[in-house]
Amino acid sequence: MADIDIPEHLIALERTAWAEQQAGALTLEAAAAVQAAYREHAAVTDGVSRLALEMATKKAVRHLEG
Repeated sequence: MADIDIPEHLIALERTAWAEQQAGALTLEAAAAVQAAYREHAAVTDGVSRLALEMATKKAVRHLEG
């Protein structure tokens, strides 16, 4: 996967959603907010799919905990 420039606001949203998910407290609102942010950013980014952006963001967030 090519390097994808991930905006800080997406990292923050994913961190929040991941923390909630780990605690068993992920809300529909948090999940919807992060998905909307992925769609919005991918729509204005030339050549980056929503899925690629989401995968890269999750990998960055979840592998930092390691």
